[in-house]
Amino acid sequence: MSRELKQIPVVDLRVGMYVAKLDRDWLETPFLMQGFYIESASDIDVVARYCKHVWIDFSRCPNLADYPETDPTVSHSQGRYSTQVTFAQEFRRSAPVFKRARALTKSLLEEIQFGGGIDSQNVNETVNDCVQSVIRHPDALTWMSKIRDESEYTADHCLNVCILAIAFGRNLNLPENELHKLGLCGLLHDVGKMQTPADILNNPGVLTAQEMDIMRSHTVHGRNLLLKSADVYSGAIDVAFSHHERADGMGYPRNLAGNGISKYARIISIVDAYDAMTADRCYQKARTTSEALKIIYKERGKQFDEKLAFKFLETVGLYPVGSIVELGNGIVGIVIETNKKYRQLPRVIALRDENKQKLEKPRIIDLSFTVSGELASEYLIKQVLKDKDYGVSVRDYQDTGWLNYGKL
Repeated sequence: MSRELKQIPVVDLRVGMYVAKLDRDWLETPFLMQGFYIESASDIDVVARYCKHVWIDFSRCPNLADYPETDPTVSHSQGRYSTQVTFAQEFRRSAPVFKRARALTKSLLEEIQFGGGIDSQNVNETVNDCVQSVIRHPDALTWMSKIRDESEYTADHCLNVCILAIAFGRNLNLPENELHKLGLCGLLHDVGKMQTPADILNNPGVLTAQEMDIMRSHTVHGRNLLLKSADVYSGAIDVAFSHHERADGMGYPRNLAGNGISKYARIISIVDAYDAMTADRCYQKARTTSEALKIIYKERGKQFDEKLAFKFLETVGLYPVGSIVELGNGIVGIVIETNKKYRQLPRVIALRDENKQKLEKPRIIDLSFTVSGELASEYLIKQVLKDKDYGVSVRDYQDTGWLNYGKL
């Protein structure tokens, strides 16, 4: 056997891995090819139905060499950050942080729309509050970022990109001052859209070539707006101008490519696309998180920086916080906390029973208990659903009352 092959349990499979060998004969499985890439969470689910262990050919997925989880001797604690509080504790603490940040973002964009400037002090304080929350526990603010108002898409999108970019930077082990800079870049990246005519920005149909040019000019408007504002971080100016550049040089406005695009712009490009794909917009319904991650995986090296795309998949995980999921036994719930060790075994709050009837007493289920056998394999996630499927919406659970529910 090639020394490049490494045996791992199926629970440690991740998107991007190349499965070269199974713990059973290929003919006993539905896999047509003897060797394949894991491209989505559903691929892992299929493998899990047939195998307990597989062999990975790391020579065919070199970008995974950057992942500490590929080496079981490397623990998460060796990174720059560690989770300081429980999810419940940070959820309660960060709720007012998110409320203030949402109000600030909305008023910021309204000021810009009507010709006002940027209050750099308030912006910096808001981003700092978000950074501190994400450092303590990254899942709390990420959960809140799932709560959207379609009529306030641009404001919610800017704040969400800010929060998710900080979480991404945390996973990249960037120092705290860089997390702050990255958060500023995310919050301000789309300010240029405030100068895009509303009939184009909110057009539910296909834009003409001329309208598309006007839409794309938001990058130039964003740069110019930030250049005129006092005390704005220079990196945020670059990101507002460059977040639609592509790794293959086919982006806009300057057709930059590869490392010719700044690191922060390459990071925000991925986060911006992910948040946009998973939100309802006037011209497109939200994709599921797994669909969005699959697109990012397929566009690695083309639209997105390849190594950063893999790192983003790692950051978000197979089932991101706020994902609505159906378990193998039919139970429907929402992912409330990720599991760094077993990435497809998060904690889920169960809201609908096996027959899709509303549970009077929802319960929090820790899917990692399937590893020890305390939970049956029927509790493994079957699929990711869209918001409002079976009447389940993250918005209905934005308060902290559900944190008092017991465990199953």
